[in-house]
Amino acid sequence: MSNAKSVPFAVTIEVRDACLCLHLRRAARAVARWFDAALRPLDLTNGQFSLMMSLNRPEPPSIGAVAAFLAMDRTTLTANLKPLERRGLVTVTVDPADKRGRRLALTPAGRALLAEAVPVWRRTHGAVERRLSAAAKGADRLRADLVALS
Repeated sequence: MSNAKSVPFAVTIEVRDACLCLHLRRAARAVARWFDAALRPLDLTNGQFSLMMSLNRPEPPSIGAVAAFLAMDRTTLTANLKPLERRGLVTVTVDPADKRGRRLALTPAGRALLAEAVPVWRRTHGAVERRLSAAAKGADRLRADLVALS
């Protein structure tokens, strides 16, 4: 006979109703789907849009700087860069100051696509914020709370 312990169903309900991680992940997936659908006509995902936007800087950032900004490990970032490189939207070059490092930059085609995507992002972002406006302080409060968590 097994003496295995079990978790009462009441704990499942407690986690379902209270778990911040669960609710954040569910909301993140829903919001990601909205942005993915909006960006699909441009053949971009929300992750690709965010990655390209993180490269929109006066000077090409290092892989480490972009990975830190996106809270992503370098291996995952490198994998996410590959499709954008293949499409000619991003370049990865050797860092002239440190030959071991790499710098990331948008190509002219990448800049053009990003410029085309910004109005789509703005419309979708506005729709998401309107959904939050019914809550006390809406989007601004959520942003502040999420920044506090990260």
